[in-house]
Amino acid sequence: MHLLVVEDDDIVRMLMVEVLDELGYTVIEAAHATAALKILQDDTQNLALLMTDVGLPDMRGEELAAKAREIRPALPVLFASGYAESLQVPQGMHMIGKPFSIDQLRDKVVGILGAP
Repeated sequence: MHLLVVEDDDIVRMLMVEVLDELGYTVIEAAHATAALKILQDDTQNLALLMTDVGLPDMRGEELAAKAREIRPALPVLFASGYAESLQVPQGMHMIGKPFSIDQLRDKVVGILGAP
């Protein structure tokens, strides 16, 4: 399963990718929404999940998720935010609060997708 991780903080993105990779997922990473949209528009990319930070420098995560759903209507979306308690998650999308543990990330992703 291919997961698209969109996170502008290089260290946070690297840790997320490493954890998800160790769990058996194939991870494609993007540092900003513009790069993520190019990946989303590539029909050769078989994506099972979009995991995005809410606060990206070039676009809000909610806007990226809306555009992603225009391109791939059935794509599950997982938001990661340090302000999870104040975020209104659109119906059919998921949230994980930062900071999160490896176990929390694993449980959330497996809960959305099932085991890799």
